[in-house]
This record gives sequence, C-alpha cells and structure tokens, in this order.
Amino acid sequence: MLALGIDPGTAICGYGLVEQIHGRLVAKKFGVITTSPQALMQDRLLKIHTELDALIKNFQPQVMGVEKLFFGRNSTTAIPVGQARGVVLLSAAQNNLDVVEITPNEVKQSITGYGGADKKQVIYMVTKILNLSEPPKPDDAADALAIAIAAGYEANSLARRNFFGDLK
Repeated sequence: MLALGIDPGTAICGYGLVEQIHGRLVAKKFGVITTSPQALMQDRLLKIHTELDALIKNFQPQVMGVEKLFFGRNSTTAIPVGQARGVVLLSAAQNNLDVVEITPNEVKQSITGYGGADKKQVIYMVTKILNLSEPPKPDDAADALAIAIAAGYEANSLARRNFFGDLK
C-alpha cells in the first residue's frame, strides 16, 4: 500500500509518500509545496492544488492521510490552514482517494507510542521507521511522512476490521 501524508498549510504544505514493501516501510518521496506570501490567496491555493494533483497522478497512492485541524492558542492561522486543507481534500476527492483524517496526538501515538511526544521524538522515529540516513527536512515534510505512516497503519487496520467483520 502506498500512503500519501499531507501537513496542510498555505505557505508550506508538506507531503510524504510511504509504501509498505515486503513488510518494511519505505519513503518514496517527500518534500514541500511552497507559495509566496505576496501572492493572492487564490493563486496560492491553485498552486497547492496543481502540484498535489500532479503528485497524486504520478504516484497513485491508495490512501491519503490529512492532519485534522486543531488550534489552541494560535487561531490566526486557522483560516489559511483550513483553506489549504480544503484544497487537499478536494484533490483527494477528484482522484477518488480514501482519506484518513488524523489528529496530531494520534500521529504521535502511532509513531512513538506516546501522544504527547515532542517534534524531535517524532522526527527521530520517522527517521528510524523509514531507515533514512538523516532526518527528513524541512519539519513540514517530516510531519507529512509521520502522517503517511499513521494513515497507512489506520487504513490497514480498517481493512482488517472490515475483512474480519464479514466473517460473522
């Protein structure tokens, strides 16, 4: 299974593609889509949509993991991140991708075993799980890889539950 993880944002939108090959998880591609703060919002969102759509068409993942919005104190970024997230979900729908929405704490729990893990711990575990020679950069790409791993685990878990649920 190939999972695409997305860490949505309008300035920097992280992406990571993780595939399970012979029982091992492998990073197929990761990086960020960046937009200029001087560009009009509709142009920034179009760039995210265009680049993400090309990525999906090129790699054809089976599932997309998208971080759920959670804003405690910094609610000023909620609207732009929500707009980017909407474009990401639109891309998934246009490409008939299953979507797993996952909270930051669920990602941390899935990757490190502890929902309160800090960013360094998550990046360390992503590096180890994917057998990377160095930590993925920038942090948005590392977060997207973590989301892809967690979404892949969740999608596999749901598939097993659906399969075994039919054996009643």
